[in-house]
Amino acid sequence: MRRRDFLAFSAAAAAAPAAGRLPVKKGVYWGMLPGKLDYAERCRLAREAGFEVLEVGTVEDPKEAAEIKKAADAAGLPIHSVMNQAHWKYPLSSADPAVVERSIEGMRTSLENARLWGADVVLLVPAVVNAETGYREAWERSQRQIRRLLPLAEKYKVTIAVENVWNKFLLSPLEFARYVDEFASPWVRAYFDVGNVLLFGFPEDWIRTLGKRIVRLHFKDFRFRKRVAEFVNLGEGDVNWPAVYRSLAEIGYRGPATVELPGGDAEYLRDVSRRVDRILEGGQNVSGSAGA
Repeated sequence: MRRRDFLAFSAAAAAAPAAGRLPVKKGVYWGMLPGKLDYAERCRLAREAGFEVLEVGTVEDPKEAAEIKKAADAAGLPIHSVMNQAHWKYPLSSADPAVVERSIEGMRTSLENARLWGADVVLLVPAVVNAETGYREAWERSQRQIRRLLPLAEKYKVTIAVENVWNKFLLSPLEFARYVDEFASPWVRAYFDVGNVLLFGFPEDWIRTLGKRIVRLHFKDFRFRKRVAEFVNLGEGDVNWPAVYRSLAEIGYRGPATVELPGGDAEYLRDVSRRVDRILEGGQNVSGSAGA
């Protein structure tokens, strides 16, 4: 082999991701579990369906929060992340100080939940751009308020993970990366949602650009057909799951991946769990058959 060919071959081999299953734990969002069941039954069902970790929304009642922890611990289902619930109704980017304070209090409660549950991440939608709040204002206001939360995040050793959602904000991976980097803090990272970028980007590109900034993942799928846009089950939309698999392997992602889909019964949850398995094993034939 000529030296030039050898170097080209070596570079290609180094860039290729290692074959095999990604070392990623399968997570499920609390809202997907049947609400008619008590907390212990929900956690057992999630575990029996094959999920390994749990993401739970903010809980204001300390008694309820303690009950959820007890149920999760009994099922051997660690809570890895808290989904903040205040950020849409009370965005940090608001010009109204009262709204911002409600948002800050919601984040403080989320951080308290994380400390109680042993979670090391709180998901935050950082800002909302709308007719009242411009892009620059959303950027500057949200960063200013997140910095107020950093001492508490550091005290509890909980990362604030900002997520890409349909909030007309952070519309490219370059902006997302810059937004996170400007904090210059290990306590602000990226929570990347695979399905949320399909309207205006490619998940695999965002993953490579964000790289080590990504501390958590949401797995969703999305499709656009005949002017109808909708979120769908994994493998039934337009996400190129083999490309997502390769990009996650390339950046060396090791955190959990949590499914955030409509809820369902035990059979449905087992099917979703199997679909996640196929993604983590290479991204081929994700939908498959329900009994495979």
